[in-house]
Amino acid sequence: MAAPALVVFDMAGTTVEDRGEVPGAFAAALAEHGIAATPDEIRRVRGASKREATRRFAPSGPEGEKLAARVFDTFRSNLADRYARSGVRPTAGATDVFAALRGRGVKVALNTGFDRDITRLLVDALGWATGVVDAIVCADDVANGRPAPDLIRRAMADIGVSGAERVASVGDTTLDLEAGHHAGVGWNIGVLGGAHGRAALEAAPHTHLVDTLSSVLEIWPIP
Repeated sequence: MAAPALVVFDMAGTTVEDRGEVPGAFAAALAEHGIAATPDEIRRVRGASKREATRRFAPSGPEGEKLAARVFDTFRSNLADRYARSGVRPTAGATDVFAALRGRGVKVALNTGFDRDITRLLVDALGWATGVVDAIVCADDVANGRPAPDLIRRAMADIGVSGAERVASVGDTTLDLEAGHHAGVGWNIGVLGGAHGRAALEAAPHTHLVDTLSSVLEIWPIP
């Protein structure tokens, strides 16, 4: 099977280790502003734009928008503090997978529900700012977060790939898979061991499920 022209990878939980920092920071931000949310409710917005996710938990109307903005600011601060304490690490094999794909002429992009400031914090800490991937697309670069296909389509535009059938999308949440489906990618790949388990990913649209990120390379064996 020919390799794709572009592989778009999610960040937290897929290529960046998530040891509970993201859901923990989100839950703490909601609680700090008096919003109750169950672990399952928080799990369902994993992979979404975090700014959009805060709006889902706030009341409708102008006051709700103001509250959501405050929650989002608190989330960003909480997450930065948590990463500062725990450190930022790639998931096993992530950097090697990027290098292997790029060595075969495949473009590599990252996409994320984080805003640019949080993304820059992660990318700088990982040493991925230059020479490791070809494009990075954040939630504030597009009009709609996942499950909309905007992040993937923006990565395609930035790289210059016109046909979605030549694109692979890789993520650890059902929203990643739904976004890949809506974008019409040729390979819609779920990685186990992240935010959502096998049952959830199997129920979402996908072409492949893999146990580890490194297993992605096995989908396109070297000729």
